[in-house]
Amino acid sequence: MIRPFTPLSLAAVMCVAASAAPASAQLRPQPQAIAQVVALPQAELYGTVLDDHGEPLAGAVVSALGSTTAFAVSDSDGRFAFRSLPYGPYLVRAHLQGYLPARARLIQINRASNTASTVVLTRRADGDRPAPVLAAGVGPAEVVAGSDDEAETHDHGEVAWRLRHLKRSVLKDAATGLIEAAGASGSFLDDSLGGLGRAVVGSPARLATSLLAEVPWNGQFDLLTSTSFDRPQDLLSMQTWLPRGVAFLSLEAPTGGGHWAMRGAMTQGDLSSWLVAGSYQRAPAVHRYDAGLSYGMQRYLGGNADALAAVSEGGRNVGVIYGYDDWTINPRLTVSYGAKYARYDYLAQQALLSPRASVTVTPSENDSFKVRAAVSRRTAAPGAEEFIPPSSGPWLPPERTFSPVSSSHGFVPEQVDHVEVAAEREWAGHIVTGVRAFRQTVDDQIVTLFGVVRPGTAAARLGHYYVASAGDVDARGWGVSVSRTTATGIRASIDYTNVRSNWVRRSPDAEALALVAVSVLRDNDERVHDLTTSVESTLPVTETKVFAVYRINSRFADAGAAAAGPGTRFDVQLNQSLPFLNFSGAQWEMLVAIRSLFHDDFLDASIYDELLVVRSPKRVVGGVTVRF
Repeated sequence: MIRPFTPLSLAAVMCVAASAAPASAQLRPQPQAIAQVVALPQAELYGTVLDDHGEPLAGAVVSALGSTTAFAVSDSDGRFAFRSLPYGPYLVRAHLQGYLPARARLIQINRASNTASTVVLTRRADGDRPAPVLAAGVGPAEVVAGSDDEAETHDHGEVAWRLRHLKRSVLKDAATGLIEAAGASGSFLDDSLGGLGRAVVGSPARLATSLLAEVPWNGQFDLLTSTSFDRPQDLLSMQTWLPRGVAFLSLEAPTGGGHWAMRGAMTQGDLSSWLVAGSYQRAPAVHRYDAGLSYGMQRYLGGNADALAAVSEGGRNVGVIYGYDDWTINPRLTVSYGAKYARYDYLAQQALLSPRASVTVTPSENDSFKVRAAVSRRTAAPGAEEFIPPSSGPWLPPERTFSPVSSSHGFVPEQVDHVEVAAEREWAGHIVTGVRAFRQTVDDQIVTLFGVVRPGTAAARLGHYYVASAGDVDARGWGVSVSRTTATGIRASIDYTNVRSNWVRRSPDAEALALVAVSVLRDNDERVHDLTTSVESTLPVTETKVFAVYRINSRFADAGAAAAGPGTRFDVQLNQSLPFLNFSGAQWEMLVAIRSLFHDDFLDASIYDELLVVRSPKRVVGGVTVRF
């Protein structure tokens, strides 16, 4: 059910936001306070790429890997620049075909403008490249021992030795003659394979390596363990959700005008699952594209009766594809638009489309004041958090099963229509202030229930939860935010949101919810107050990264109460550098994270998504991270 906005009310909201220029807002279409903490000042990093004779090198790809990944290409004078890097440490590398990669350097960015020292690349000598290795069945069958030429040209590795000494059959000997004849004439391979055949014949043993050797890879590999608990004493009991091992791999590399990334994670146990995603981003230009896709799967082999009944054929599959474009019409006007298409195999209506669009206006080029108007429609399935890649924090595959609290209604998707006007401004001292006003219309607001006891069943373990619909709600609200980045790299923010909501349709699962969590049933108008703070810092001596979010809200649902009341949620993550394990440019880190927040940040999520999570468990993640 969709209720349109009146032009008069929308115009009034825009006027209020535009008149609040001194206290500008985060430019994100997001009512949740968590998403408002990311507006931070940006730093610049400059440098020069030279060869071993001191001459500038053009076309070298320079990468900076840290809290974000950025790429730049050196110009004709060898100069490169990164225009927007958040404060923190970055691993800087330079790559150019025909030159040996320079050793990675760690640069700490803690002021608005930084200058990196010159990066020197050494030209490859002939001896720096692996010599061609004859494949099995290609080349002469006999090798003359003690030849000086062979000693200089052959690879002495074990794999190459085995390839040279494999037995050859009649067909392989015949193929050798054919290749030699073709090589003499130069027509067979050139005409048939366009010259590629000679490269394959010359070095088949290292074909894959040679194709990828010049690519400036950046990657990350995680070995993690994850578990959840309701109370601290549960960690010492059998009621705790059994720990699961998680493996995660990420690869990123630049392309012409942008860069692509591939990520994947998997876990095994009674719930085996994996999640893969790929994305491509075009470098800053008139049109900045961001496109990608992801696919998640879970298969349940446990003994939970509700999970077995809800998981069709023992597994679930979710696919997502998206595309967005930021079109800079001129320096003062930017238009953003795009959509996400998702397919959930466990829904009756499997295909869900979520479009959005926004306009950002900068009245003056010499001022940081910006105004943004945004409109979006987000359609989400119950349990989507298990399959959609997170926007921040550790990457975890689907780890929990879920089922509807009422089998008669099944899974019903949530639809959020969101309109927002916001403004922000940066002041002296890297202080950013913001103000925003928004309105939401939500159909079938999702409820998430942990640890509840359905009549006639046992209490659900933390590895399984129930979902339901809380009905329809209209919400109007406003918010203010303040954030600052200090010279030492500490970033802190505080965000306050005030919402008045009106529940316009009763929950279709009201009877079932009244038995397990009556506080999620809302029938009247209510006021919601939300206060969220965050701190992010890197200790310069120990290279310890700390990130913490603490949220206080007046209307968190409670399974044991007849009415919702004040509550808190948190998210804490600690990354400790392990420099004694670093080698070959790789960085080792120890990761420990604990959180009670269930939902990740969504740009256009309902304000009630987190509020209607009952008994959100504490999730603990720990392990080792390797960046290379």
